[in-house]
Amino acid sequence: MTRLLEPLHFRNGLLSRNRIALAAMTNSQSHADGVLSDEELHWLALRSEGGFGIVATCAAHVSKNGQGWPGELGIFDDCHLPGLKRVAEDTRERGALPMVQIFHGGLRADRSVSGERPWSASEGAPNQDGSEGARAATAADIHGVICDFADAAARAHAAGMAGVEIHGAHGYLLTQFLSRVENRRNDGWGGSLENRARLMREVTRAIRCRVPASFLVGVRISPEDAGNARGLDLDENLQLARWLCEDGIDFLHLSLWDAFRNTLKRPAEHALTIFREVVPKDIPLFTAGKIWTREDAERVLDLGADVIALGRAAIINPEWPLGIADPGWQPQRPPVSATQLREWGLQPVFIDRMRLRENFVLEGS
Repeated sequence: MTRLLEPLHFRNGLLSRNRIALAAMTNSQSHADGVLSDEELHWLALRSEGGFGIVATCAAHVSKNGQGWPGELGIFDDCHLPGLKRVAEDTRERGALPMVQIFHGGLRADRSVSGERPWSASEGAPNQDGSEGARAATAADIHGVICDFADAAARAHAAGMAGVEIHGAHGYLLTQFLSRVENRRNDGWGGSLENRARLMREVTRAIRCRVPASFLVGVRISPEDAGNARGLDLDENLQLARWLCEDGIDFLHLSLWDAFRNTLKRPAEHALTIFREVVPKDIPLFTAGKIWTREDAERVLDLGADVIALGRAAIINPEWPLGIADPGWQPQRPPVSATQLREWGLQPVFIDRMRLRENFVLEGS
C-alpha cells in the first residue's frame, strides 16, 4: 500500500486516516455575511466522502475588516457558529478531520465588502483608481487582531473542529508584517526579524492559550517570495519555523506553488528537505503545489513532507484518495467543462474563479 494511505498520528493524539488533505481554496460560495451556505457544505462533503483525511475550509476571516473577497466564509462572530458546526459534524461523520483556515487580509482586504479602509504593517501606496491605499496599523489594531485570531480559534473549537490553520502565507496580513518590503515600521513590530515575526508568533501563542492541547494549531507560510508574498527570505523563515515550533504549533504547511522546484536562494536544495532539518520530527510538514498523481505525491513525501495538500487536483477529482488505492488509476486533468465542475460541487461563482486560470475550464461551457 502506498504511504499516502497510511494513518497520520499527530502528537496530541488525533489521527488522520491518511496523509492527504484538501487544501484551503478561495471559492466565494458562502453568504454575504460570512455564514456557511448549503452549497459550500456540499463542496466539502464531496471531498470528505471521497476519502480525504483532512478537510480544510476556505480561508475564513477573523475580523470583518479583514475580509478579502465577497462570499468569504466568516469566523469573526458567533452567528457563524451554526454553520461551522454543520461542517464539523458532517466532515467527522464521513471519516475526515475538519479544520478551518483562519486569516486577515490586511492590505489585501476588500473595502467594498468590509466597509472599511484596509490596514497593514505600513501605509500602502494609492490604489490604481486613485483611492487611498492601506493605512498603517495602530497599536489597537495589532492587539485587536491578535484577540480576533484567538476568538476565531475558540469558535472553531466550540464548533467541533479538529483544528485551525493560521494563514501566514500568500501576502496576507501576517505575511505583510513579516515582509522586509511591506513592513517599514520602526517600533517593536518592525525592523529586525524578531520584531517582524512578532505578530505571527503572538497570534500563535494567543491561540495556543485559548484552545486545549487536543486541538490542532498549524501555520501555513510562504518560504520565499512568490506571487503576492514579497520581501521574504528563506533563512529568516527557517528561523521563523523554529520559533513557531517553540510556540506550540502541531504542523507547518509550506506553500510552494510548485512542489517540484528547488528554492530560489539555494537552487540545489528543496524547501521540504531544508525545513525538515529544523522542524522536529513529531511536527508534520504539509505541502501543496502542482501535485496531480500518486507518483507526484509519493515523490513529495520522499522530499520530506508528511502530508500532501491538494487544490486543483481535488477540484476535479473529489475522490482522489479513493482513486489512488488502484495502482492503475489516473486523475482527470483540465480542461473540464462547467457542467462537470457543477457535478463536483462548484457553484457558478467558483467556476468563474476557475475560468481565470488558463485552460482550466473549457471555453464555451
